[in-house]
Amino acid sequence: MPPADPSPAAQPPIEAPPLPAALLNPVPMVLVGAALWLLAAIASFTVADLADWRPVTVAGLGVGAVGSAIFLWQRSAARRGSKGAQTGLTVD
Repeated sequence: MPPADPSPAAQPPIEAPPLPAALLNPVPMVLVGAALWLLAAIASFTVADLADWRPVTVAGLGVGAVGSAIFLWQRSAARRGSKGAQTGLTVD
């Protein structure tokens, strides 16, 4: 009897286990990030020594809002089954 072929081609591909649903849901992380940017913006407008932070915090809030809007737009397109939508944005 010939020995088993140890080459990778002879082995079936190993599949990674699926991630838990809690790790696939981006909403909690988006909310935490938005809350932190909002706190930083409030601090920059209420504490005089943090006045230099104002443009950065306002830009952070703006970029977060635009990014969240694009993500929600893509996720709704994926749920509709749009042909050009990204994949992997929904949790089954």
